[in-house]
Amino acid sequence: MDRLIPPDPDTPGGKDAGCAVFIDRQLAGPYGRRDGLYLSPPFIKGTKQQGPQDEDGPAVRYRKALAALDQYCKREKGGAFVSLSDADKDAVIGGLESGAAKLDGVDGQAFFALLLGNTREGFFADPIYGGNRDMCAWRMVGYPGARYDYRDWVHRHNERYPHPPVSFMGRADWNARKT
Repeated sequence: MDRLIPPDPDTPGGKDAGCAVFIDRQLAGPYGRRDGLYLSPPFIKGTKQQGPQDEDGPAVRYRKALAALDQYCKREKGGAFVSLSDADKDAVIGGLESGAAKLDGVDGQAFFALLLGNTREGFFADPIYGGNRDMCAWRMVGYPGARYDYRDWVHRHNERYPHPPVSFMGRADWNARKT
């Protein structure tokens, strides 16, 4: 996660923001189980704009792609992805993005797009879903969150919103005061 959203001095990266937790929870729920997707054959390969046109749901696509990615890293880089140096991890991820990294039985570019999209979702989602820990991404961009009313600020451009963000569960400091 930190390779896709690196930390900086003011904001945690994807790992500490909880993006992996968000993705795990999504894959364990209706999204990962393919609820709401068309599941009847025939499955005909469509264009990239049409998205995945197969019987595998997101959880299965992740399992297959991560296994293929580990095999690719062992074959091309001499070790599992987790054991690679940061530079090698970046090279592998760049290869997935460009299509240069060829995974066995898996479209690496499609997996990269899925992983990047889900990581972004986890970074900016409401913390109730497991990502955006302590509303770090919302603080970074100045998003007020699930606040009841901030209409008086909608047309005030280039001004920092002065109040902390609020998630569906309330502000983080509200929960700290319940002792």
